[in-house]
Amino acid sequence: MSVYAISDLHLSLGSNKSMEVFPGWENYMEKIKKNWIYEISENDTVVVVGDISWAMKIKDARKDFEFINNLPGKKIFIKGNHDYWWSTSKKVNEFLTQNNFNSISIIYNSAIAAENICICGTRGWMYNSEETEDKKILIREIERLKRSLDFSLEYGLEPIVFLHYPPVYNFQESEEIINILIERNIKKCYYGHIHGSGAKKGVIEGKYKGIEFRLISSDYIDFKPLLIV
Repeated sequence: MSVYAISDLHLSLGSNKSMEVFPGWENYMEKIKKNWIYEISENDTVVVVGDISWAMKIKDARKDFEFINNLPGKKIFIKGNHDYWWSTSKKVNEFLTQNNFNSISIIYNSAIAAENICICGTRGWMYNSEETEDKKILIREIERLKRSLDFSLEYGLEPIVFLHYPPVYNFQESEEIINILIERNIKKCYYGHIHGSGAKKGVIEGKYKGIEFRLISSDYIDFKPLLIV
């Protein structure tokens, strides 16, 4: 029984978008399925850290959810910037129940225990949030991260943080989020959102301010869920 993570699946079974137009994304859904089945058992947990489906409305995400639900293991979703189908946790949970997507749960102002860790997280926001609206979104995301970490205290397990947006990129920080991670003594943080060879030049991995950071965008990790514990 292990915990894995992957982000940015960008599934498109219910839309006319596909990542196959980008280099390195050829047959990406087949790669995801093949690697997932090879790596993951029914007793494992996979954290899917945002940009899960291109669907604009949740009803149009049904085929993408079905694709994931039918893969082995338990899945935990965290919202990404392209998950427009995700409106409220109530609506998402109702959709999961109505469609018998029993292997999928979500983290939204919450946390989930798995094995010997507590899975915490939120979408996060851009490190260079200077506009008024960006600052408002960042404040909301900070509060969601705090609530998630507060929930983790009830489990008495090591909290590991999963964010869709990188809290540090090219040595530019989302200072408020980094400060929360430091204040809460977080040792590991996994993030997504970054794609393409040019963008990856600014990726921060390894120890930064005492925290171990790792990029888990699906194309970056060869469409294979990364073992966490």
